[in-house]
Amino acid sequence: MNPSKPIRKQGINRRQFLKRNLSTMALGAIGFPAVVSSASPNSKLNIAVIGVGGRGGHNMGQMGGENIVALCDVNQHHLAVAKKKHPSANTYKDFREFYADDQDYDAVVVSTTEHTHAFATLPALKRRKHVYCEKPLTRDVHEARIITEAAAKAGVATQMGTQIHAGDNYRRVVELIQSGAIGQVSEVHVWVSRAWGWQGKSEAEAHRDLVWSHERPAGKKPVPDHVDWDLWLGPAPWRPYHDIYFPGPKWYRWWDFGNGTMSDLGSHWNDLPFWALSLDAPTSVRAWGPPPHAEIAPASMAAEYDYPARGDRAAVKLTWHQGTHKPDVWKRGEIPQWNSGVLFVGDEGMLLSDYGKHVLLPEGRFADFQRPTPWIPKSIGHHKEWIHACKTGAPTTCHFGYAGPLTEANHLGNVAYRLGQRIEWNHAEMRMPNLEDDQRYLKRTYREGWDLS
Repeated sequence: MNPSKPIRKQGINRRQFLKRNLSTMALGAIGFPAVVSSASPNSKLNIAVIGVGGRGGHNMGQMGGENIVALCDVNQHHLAVAKKKHPSANTYKDFREFYADDQDYDAVVVSTTEHTHAFATLPALKRRKHVYCEKPLTRDVHEARIITEAAAKAGVATQMGTQIHAGDNYRRVVELIQSGAIGQVSEVHVWVSRAWGWQGKSEAEAHRDLVWSHERPAGKKPVPDHVDWDLWLGPAPWRPYHDIYFPGPKWYRWWDFGNGTMSDLGSHWNDLPFWALSLDAPTSVRAWGPPPHAEIAPASMAAEYDYPARGDRAAVKLTWHQGTHKPDVWKRGEIPQWNSGVLFVGDEGMLLSDYGKHVLLPEGRFADFQRPTPWIPKSIGHHKEWIHACKTGAPTTCHFGYAGPLTEANHLGNVAYRLGQRIEWNHAEMRMPNLEDDQRYLKRTYREGWDLS
């Protein structure tokens, strides 16, 4: 950044921007047009909901006046509550049985635990059904690629549960960055203060539950009568039931079931630079933190991504800071001390954002800055976007063609961390060419009876 360089009143105008960036907008912010399920936007969709408790219950509630025709959950308590709300819906414990029934439905909402997202989503895509899936889209890189490619082939309306994407704040930030408000951006810092994991132990939380334990518990506890533990494990390796894993979100810290904060909150926070800078696949990733644990994701870590130049956009170095890690500029007190944020560093200034607000920095130099006229339309609502797309073929903003690469990138941060060394990334071949003999953590081996073929 050049402090002596005057701040422009406004960057490129909307017409110039659209002419220069139409192709990347089509893939990122706009999305793919979808196969239409209904003859009229006023007709109702028949929706199946897989995972109906917690986040699943919320997603189901966002379906408005649509027809909920099927409910599926391994937890009978959750299933009973959902059934009372939708008494005419068929109920299932195993989503594979639901798909085998092949009843009349248009769309599927997937809100299972992370390690079964791909397994609940892929059959719907193969049947050319519309899909809404909670974030992160999948449990690993291999699964993200499978779902991304299947969605492109199916041509249906898809949406990952990154609801912050629908807020006005992100849209105004994207417009500022893409119109050149802070000049050419070559550096981004993303940080979140959540410290859930084995190194983020606090004594109070350790006494409240056992999720901060460093090791897999040796003993086991009786499986609750209302839970099918075998189905909950799904493709993951067998282990005895213990309330250190269940109910959620305790499972999220364990590598067999999730990927910790990186893939979870990364879906929201890395979404903003992905959108604003039209990012896709990094060329290399390195990560650091405490020595990786075999069982549990870390509370604190950092990962640095190198993204290549695209068109007239500069190459970008994006650094993820988690838990106790913060950018140096934050530590020096040179920017507002927000607990979590995204900092874009341009050659004409900086922009700092969180979910609901943003500021151009240094503020004094932007006092007279004239913002570009908004061109990204207000969202009708994250879930409503998807429903509207199912009925009309309109695009969605977090379709799997966008969410898949975002999910892959987040997972690669964990891959680099667990391997303990910088990785080079060949996106086309889905390999780390500098580690030909060690492609661990890109995919997993599934338990007998589970596959994604």
